[in-house]
This record gives sequence, C-alpha cells and structure tokens, in this order.
Amino acid sequence: MPKPIRLYCQVIDRIADWIGVIAMYLIFLMVGILLLDAITRNVIDIPLHWCIEAAQFTLAAYYFMGGAKTMKDGDHVRMDLLYDRLSERGKHKMDIVTLSCLMFYLVVLMIGSISSLEYAIQTNEHRFSMWNPSMIPIKSLMVGCIFLMIAQTVSEFFKHIAALRGEVWS
Repeated sequence: MPKPIRLYCQVIDRIADWIGVIAMYLIFLMVGILLLDAITRNVIDIPLHWCIEAAQFTLAAYYFMGGAKTMKDGDHVRMDLLYDRLSERGKHKMDIVTLSCLMFYLVVLMIGSISSLEYAIQTNEHRFSMWNPSMIPIKSLMVGCIFLMIAQTVSEFFKHIAALRGEVWS
C-alpha cells in the first residue's frame, strides 16, 4: 500500500480513537445530568427543565461520536449467518461490498445533514420546549461526525484492499 494511503489510514484511525474516548466519557456526563435531574426533582422539589433535553443531546453526541471508533474496532453489528462461514478473503470481499453500500448511505446522510444544518443556521432553529435550546451545535456535531464516518469508511476500504493484496496491516 502506498505510504500516503497508509498515513491517511493511521491518521484517521487515531482521530477515531481520540473522538471515541471523548464519546465514552459522555456517558458519565449523561448519568450526572440525569442524577441531577432526579435529585432536584424528587429530593428538593425544584425540577430543572433543561436536564432531560441535555441528556438527550448528550446521548445523541455519544452515538454520533462513537461511530467511527466502533467501525475501526469492528464492534459494529454484523449479520454473521453467512459471514462467519466465509474464508478470510471472502470476508474481505464481503466487507468491501458492505463498505460500498455504507458509503452510499453516508454520502446521502451527509447531504441531508448539511441541508439540515444550513436550515438551522438560516432560521436560528431552536427546539420547541421550555428550555428552547439551539439546534445548531448538535447539527454541527452531526455533520462533523458523519464526515469522520466517511473518512473511516475510506480507511477501512483501503485496509481490506491491502489485505486482499496480501499486505499485512499493522
């Protein structure tokens, strides 16, 4: 595999790892927010209206940010009925096919998310609730994380091509 492609894969893998670690800690933030909500609502009888929505936004950020690392580590859900019976070459070929389908899906998702972000910016979109938070931050994060998923998909594609060519990936 040419050195620039290998470097690309290494950089994208490191970014995915870094973003994945940040995502991992968002669970603790979400638990803290929900605990704060439970205490203020049930113990001191002062409900904080922003807690549930903040927890929802944190969960959305968690799964947006965790996608690339999940793919990189192979921890995603796969239909193993046929996949486990394939040879190593067959698995790489199947992964190339599924990555191609995933790439199509991600590009369509990216187009839609950019459109949604543009709308949020143009209209200063807010969620209709008592807290009334802006939608721009979460939609910006969504666009960035979909871009990272596309970059990780390309990286995985290169790794499977290299494996089919008999190259060892370190």
